[in-house]
Parts: sequence; structure tokens; C-alpha cells
Amino acid sequence: MVLMILITGATGTIGSEVVRQLAQRGEKVRALTRDPSKAQAQARARARVPDGAGTGGGAGAEAEVEVVRGDYLDPASVDAAMAGASAVFLVGVLGPDDADRDRALVEQARAAGVRRVVKLSAIGTGDPAVGRVGTWHLPGEQAVRGSELEWTVLRPSAFASNTLSWAEAIRTGEPVPNMTGDGLQGVIDPRDVSEVAVEALLSARHAGHTYTLTGPETLGVPDQAAILADVLGRPVATEDLTPDESRARLTEWGMDAEYVEGVLAGSAYVRGGGNAVVTEEVLRVLGRPPRTYREWAVDHRAAFGES
Repeated sequence: MVLMILITGATGTIGSEVVRQLAQRGEKVRALTRDPSKAQAQARARARVPDGAGTGGGAGAEAEVEVVRGDYLDPASVDAAMAGASAVFLVGVLGPDDADRDRALVEQARAAGVRRVVKLSAIGTGDPAVGRVGTWHLPGEQAVRGSELEWTVLRPSAFASNTLSWAEAIRTGEPVPNMTGDGLQGVIDPRDVSEVAVEALLSARHAGHTYTLTGPETLGVPDQAAILADVLGRPVATEDLTPDESRARLTEWGMDAEYVEGVLAGSAYVRGGGNAVVTEEVLRVLGRPPRTYREWAVDHRAAFGES
């Protein structure tokens, strides 16, 4: 029986939803964040999340979430958060320089007596064709596999929620950027990734598995734009960017040079068809098909200024 589950990255796209789903199930949850006020606000908002966004379970009273402050650069704060936890959701890599932090999180979990770890990784990890970005999660994956803990690795494809970055352009009638050409991806709803994470945190039957998580179909940027246009009832144009134009755009957004090159390598991999992958892992774990991008778009249409 899992007694306390620690969620790192608890205010992020996946972590916040893992917290919500676990609390809805009545599990004892501790949320680690650098900004406790943000996590508390998310906890208060959970009751306003539509029923369709949950796990399909949730019978009984929702558990209170314990929010603790912690920073990966302050190991003592992470050690304190790990104390008493029997399972941990690990969200460790933020960029190319964070591999040591990822390994440290695994060691801290082991030293704290944690029994089970679920690591959030990324599709294509370890594939040389992805470029250096494909190595960012490798040290963390290697650490969990060598930790002697019950481990599960999740490798999700592109998140449907990535298109939230288009919201301002769509509201103002501007074209959305396309850095991947006609390249296709098994775009996945982050709620499905979180639900798989919850199952892996709660059940030992997922120990020793690496799950590549995708949606039910492959989509390119033009496909997603067309679906959004249909859902929103207005045109959504796309703008094809060359690698140099993409580099300039990413730099304008404040990314450092090494991160930019990693993103460009990943974009080239997608553009060349490397990420045109659909798996049945979500179905295998959850017993139902993954949500479609259209379902995600309908549920989040207000973020784009729906008509």
C-alpha cells in the first residue's frame, strides 16, 4: 500500500494534473514546488475542473494536498520533502544542463527509503537521430533503472497543450508558427500522461516498464490548426518557418543557444518523420483509448478566445 506520494514539478503541466487526480482518488499527496502559493491556488481550483477531465474514478472524498517548498538547487529542501514518501513522481530535466539534478533526485529518493519511482521522460530518448536533446533524459532513466527501486519510465509524445502557445496569435488573427513542416506526431492529451503516471504510482504491476505514450493518431501542425479552426469556428492559418527563422523566433522567446539548438534538432527529427509514432500503451495501462486532439481542443477552446 502506498502511504505518501511525493510529486515533483507539482505546478507543471503533468505534475499539477497528477496531484489533482491522486487527490480526487483520496490518496495522500505531497506537492513539491518552488512556489507554494501557485500550488495552493491550483488545489483550490481543482473543484472547478470539469468531470470529463478527471480519471473516471474519484469515488469518495477528495484528499487534502500537502504543499511543501523545495528547489532542486537546495538539496536539503528536497530531502525534507522526500522524508516519509513511499512513491515519487520525478520531473527532473528542464534543459541540457540538468542531467546531474535528475540523477540526484533518484539518489535522494533511494536514500529517503522511497520504494517506487515514476520518471517523466520524453519520446525518442536514446535515439541518436534526435540529436543531443535525445540524451537529456538518459542519465535520469539510467539512474532509475539502476536504483533497485520499483521504477516506471514514461516517454510521452508531443503534448496537445503545446498549442496553447498559439493562443495569442489565434486571438489576434495571426498565423501560428510551424517549425516541423509536414512532420507528424502522435499528439497526446497531457491528462492521459498524468493518468498513466497515477496508475504507475499506485500499482506495482507497472514496475520495470518503459511506456511510450501517444495519442490515437498522428497529426502535423496544419492538422492541429485545422481542428482548432473547426472547433473555434474561425480560420487558423499557419506560417512555415525555415530552421534559421525558427532559431530567430526561439531566441526572441528567451531560450539560450544550447536549448534552441536542441529544439531545432527535435524539430528536424519530426520534420523528417521520426516521430510519426502511435502506440497502444495508453490503452494497455488505462483500459481505454487515449483522448483525441479534438477532444482536448473542445475542452480548452476558451483559452483561444472561442467564438
